[in-house]
Amino acid sequence: MTGFLARVSGRRPWITIAVWVALVIVASILIRSLFASAITTELVLSGSAESARASKLLEDRLRGPEPLIEIVIVQSDTLTVDDAEFQTKVESVFHEIMGLGSENVVFGRNYYQEGDEALVSADRQTTIMEVVLAGAFDEAAVNVEHVIDVVKEADAADDFRVLVGGTASISFETNELSRHDLEQGERFGVPVALLILLVLFGTVIAALLPIGLAVFAIIVALGLAAVIGQAFELVFFVTMMITMIGLAVGIDYSLLIVSRFREEMDKGLDKLEAVERAGDAAGRTVLFSGVTVVIALCGMFIVPASFFQSLALGAILVVIIALAATLTLLPAVLALLGRGVNRLRIPFVGRTKVEDTEVSKHGFWEKTTRVVTNYPVISILVIGIPMLVITSFYFQIETGLNGVDTFPEGAQTKEAFFVLEEKFSFGLVNPTEIVIDANISDPQVQGAITKLQESLAADPRFPIPPTLVPIPSGDLALLTLPIPGESRSRANVEAVTDIRERYIPAAFDGVQAEVVVGGITALAADVFDVVDTYTPFVFAFVLGFSFIVLLLVFRSIVIPIKAVIMNLLSVGTAYGLMVLVFQKGIGTDLLGFQHAEVIDAWIPLFLFTVLFGLSMDYHVFLLSRIRERYDQTGNNEEAVAYGLRSTAGLITGAALIMVAVFGAFASGKTIINQQVGFGLAVAVLLDATLVRSVLVPASMEVLGRGNWYLPSWLAWMPDLRVEPVEDETL
Repeated sequence: MTGFLARVSGRRPWITIAVWVALVIVASILIRSLFASAITTELVLSGSAESARASKLLEDRLRGPEPLIEIVIVQSDTLTVDDAEFQTKVESVFHEIMGLGSENVVFGRNYYQEGDEALVSADRQTTIMEVVLAGAFDEAAVNVEHVIDVVKEADAADDFRVLVGGTASISFETNELSRHDLEQGERFGVPVALLILLVLFGTVIAALLPIGLAVFAIIVALGLAAVIGQAFELVFFVTMMITMIGLAVGIDYSLLIVSRFREEMDKGLDKLEAVERAGDAAGRTVLFSGVTVVIALCGMFIVPASFFQSLALGAILVVIIALAATLTLLPAVLALLGRGVNRLRIPFVGRTKVEDTEVSKHGFWEKTTRVVTNYPVISILVIGIPMLVITSFYFQIETGLNGVDTFPEGAQTKEAFFVLEEKFSFGLVNPTEIVIDANISDPQVQGAITKLQESLAADPRFPIPPTLVPIPSGDLALLTLPIPGESRSRANVEAVTDIRERYIPAAFDGVQAEVVVGGITALAADVFDVVDTYTPFVFAFVLGFSFIVLLLVFRSIVIPIKAVIMNLLSVGTAYGLMVLVFQKGIGTDLLGFQHAEVIDAWIPLFLFTVLFGLSMDYHVFLLSRIRERYDQTGNNEEAVAYGLRSTAGLITGAALIMVAVFGAFASGKTIINQQVGFGLAVAVLLDATLVRSVLVPASMEVLGRGNWYLPSWLAWMPDLRVEPVEDETL
């Protein structure tokens, strides 16, 4: 099929290119008109989650959609709220904010209106204003920019410090930081990838093709995401995901095709024959790799959380588009270029004939292979033991959700967090909500509520007593409980878990009532529960799929077992390094990363699915060449040596491009992007170097013919080999 697609595209290049240009134009229009309404920073779980049930009860029977409240802080080092100048400042800022109109702000209050001492700090040098934004979450997250502008202008005007913090402003600043990281990732990742391609190919034209294809794939994928997002809102991180994965796989896949095309041209084939041959040979590897990545990513759909499903959808979209472009658009362009693909040659860089580097028996990779295969056990121990030691640090991992307190220095919402936490409680921004669905006039229910309030007030973790908000209908009550600290921190989550598992059951034992806990902290607790519950299912899906595919491709039961172990070792080592770098702070200053108390709970599961899909690419590419040679010669040692030297250069180059792209995104300001980019980069680097260059050949040398063992009762299986049988022995 891949050869057919290449032949059709190569014989009708202008039509193929015109179709792709049209797709890019349409996608660009869709991005401009629809993408903003397709994404959200709101984290949503399925309705079965306790926090979702609490939110639904409050929305249906109390207040409608949850109002988004922003806290505006005014602080002075020398004046107090009792000074006229302080009052003038507060009322001026308040007037400016309320003057934004009902389309932006629907309500506000300050200390000087009501004299509420709860709005003033103990030292009376700080006061807060409550501002209720108009619209639902996504609309408010946009409208809050006007409030932020007013606050920034007021902060710069005199000696007063003016800050703003709240769900909407945190969401807005998160988007701004992510946009900065995205631009920085593109700004650094693309040039480095281009430099690597220039070294690999030695010509400017050949090097530019993979970059151009990746850009096409990203634009079309973003356009599709904009359309899908109208029916199924996607989390804001999908933009980063599409761009990062699109650059990585788009360049990676086209690298294989362009390399094979140049090789076939060097053999004397004309450009159309070379296009078809490249599509039939390297195209099969690309197709297998893309389908494998897509199916591995489907594992994240098992998790009933919009965040995981959005990430999976974005990555799947861009992989499919990159795959389609590699198998159609690229052959069309190559058919037009022919030998022009080698134009603008760079002196002293690259080689004209790819096979010179592939089959040389005197190069670096040949020497490496001989050392590894001559001392296989030592090689396994030298590489395997350190990787296992690093992997062991994974068992010290602390997962959570990094919040506003981990924002970069200078972020206004981070500064607001620390002021609120010091002078009041950040829990005022996102209080925990305990919803009691019962007949509130029932003496038993009233007694249970009182008992719960007393239990919470006696716990030092809750210094601000819970406030009871009865409902006029008498069939629902709400306890709001501000909890100090970052709302999504592990400490706060543990506090909410205690409320759910200890305080509520003790207070409402034998009472006819449903009591559920909602709010940001409760949502974070539900996220942790969802991840813990569904991780084994995702692991089983991805590992099981990988095993079955490799079993069918190589008709060996040993190869898939060994591949799964190797992949787990790569991922485990990446996990261990993340713990050492981010949690323990080893090398954070050197690498420019932030120290973090936790690794975001979703990251290990996400890395697992992505890396298993990506690593299958290199593994199958290498093992296919080894199996092909083994079938020809029956000599396991020679087949391993041939397979490694004929693929190592290309695999290493492709891996370095991925490392460059992922590493560029790791250089961003937000700790989430640092953790994701670092995890992907080190895992790919380890997988393509130490694992593929040392552990795979060494273990294959130890096992010998046992590598290809297939029980007789499995002989009925089809042969799904990726690489076509060569007409000649290379």
